[in-house]
Parts: sequence; C-alpha cells; structure tokens
Amino acid sequence: MDSVIPASSQFRKLMVIINPAAGTDRPVLGVINTATQKVGMKWDVRITQGAGDGRRLAQAAVADGFDLVAAHGGDGTVMEVADGLRGSGVPLAIFPGGTGNVTAGELGIPYDLEAAVNLIADGAYDIKTMDMAQTPDTTFLLRIGIGFEADMTKNTDQELKNRFGMLAYAFTALNELRTLTPAKYRITVDGEAHESEGISCMIANSGNMSINGLKLSQKIDTSDGLLDVVVFTNANLSTLINVTRSILAGEDSTQFDEIIHWQGREVAVEATPPQSISVDGEQIEPGRVQATILPGALKVIVPRPVQGN
Repeated sequence: MDSVIPASSQFRKLMVIINPAAGTDRPVLGVINTATQKVGMKWDVRITQGAGDGRRLAQAAVADGFDLVAAHGGDGTVMEVADGLRGSGVPLAIFPGGTGNVTAGELGIPYDLEAAVNLIADGAYDIKTMDMAQTPDTTFLLRIGIGFEADMTKNTDQELKNRFGMLAYAFTALNELRTLTPAKYRITVDGEAHESEGISCMIANSGNMSINGLKLSQKIDTSDGLLDVVVFTNANLSTLINVTRSILAGEDSTQFDEIIHWQGREVAVEATPPQSISVDGEQIEPGRVQATILPGALKVIVPRPVQGN
C-alpha cells in the first residue's frame, strides 16, 4: 500500500508547538500568521519549557480538536511532538528550526520556514504515513546512535552549532577519530544473535544524512516496517572519506566491507565496553538498548511531488 495520501481538504485548526531554545531568530509567529490568513485557518501556539512538554502539548492539542499540529524546532522537538501524536491520526507538520533538521531532510520538507509553512497554506502537500520506533523508555523517529555518532552529538557545543550549523558536527567528528576505542557489539535481530566489533552502531528508522536526498543506504526506509542495524567496523579516516564519497554519489554505503547491515522488527544491542548512546540526538545512559518498530504510527505533512519529476 502506498504510504503517501494526497491532501483532500484544508485543515481547520492548527496548533504550533515552539521550542524557544531551537537557535533561531526568525519571526516565526509573523510567518505563520501571514500564511494562515491567506486561507482563513485558525491557529494557536504553545511554548515548550522543558523535556516532555512537546509530547504533552501535542496530546492536549488532539484532545482540544486541533486537526493539524506543527513542531518548530530541531529533531528533539519534532520527536517529542510526534510521540504525542502517535496513533492519533492527526498529522504532524514540521516547521524546521535549530541546527538539527534531519527529519525534515528525510521527508523533503524545505529548511526555509516560510516555504515549509506555505506548503500547508498553498495546499501543496501530501500526507505520508511513517513508521516510528519504541524503546522501553521513549520513542524515536530517526535512529539510536551508539559510539562514534553519539560522541559526535554529545561533544559538539551549541556555540559551534550556532556558528556553523551542521558543519559543526564534521569538526567534532575529526577530533573524535583521534581517541576512538572500538567496542564489541552483541546484537539480537528478531531473536537471531550476532557479534561484531566496531566504532559505532546505529539502530535506524531513517538513513538520511542531514541533507535532503543523501542517505546512508537506500535500503533504510521510514515506511517499510523495519529497523536497520548498521555497524561501522573501521575507525580510520580513509574509510570515512570513501563512505562519504559513496553517499554523495547516491550509492549504497553498505557495499563496503567495513559496514555491516541487518534488518528486523525487534532489535537489541549491547556494547562492551559501554559506549555513549543518543536517541534522536538526545543523550541517554550507556547500557543495553532495545527497540521495536511501530509500523505506520505517524502521519506527517510532506511536499507534493512536482508534476513531471
């Protein structure tokens, strides 16, 4: 079944959930007001103040009869709001903000705020059904990073991200390569046990590499009902350069011997020695991680393809 449904009617009530710490100085409310006035859409706004607010505010919006909920912030904000909408049937709109907008890139949503808002005002959208995934403690849209990727996220400071955007992570990655220590991964995929040694392991729902159209692997699909486990076995700069070239060329990076790939519905990973872990960019305590796919859990607004493409 096609995971994308063309829009059939205009939304009546929009709730916008804003993370004020998302690192943006754009006139968010003015942009939203101008766009919604064009179509006579009612809208309201809520501000997050701490962890969990995005989820709670999204759930409240559904209960109050809003038929569209938007998240303005980075991937952490989007993840929380998406969790609040999970299973409700109320679509999520992403109004990108902050420095991390991998979800927007995965879905082809414009990084420009005005363009993203006008997708809805102009009716130039479809509604995509997207998988989510669940750990014992939280849900996620993108991936769990263990080792190198989690260290890169944790050690990139906000000032650097404000100055250089996504390039800040590349600077940190080069520094992290100097001190990397490989770990042994004990991995279970749908009950089948595997062992591998490497610098990083991902449990991925999305394979997007922060730039629209660039994916770690074309096999990683947000609507296939599967999680992807990817292990990077080699820590040298040459391998990273080759993988990067492959991604830029639109090739499947899992072709390299240094990358191991599995797919399944239920996954568990334990690293020895323990490594840093991030869930959609948010750090959690090191240890064993478990994840289960939630097929078709979320509906999300995406751009309608241009005719002829």
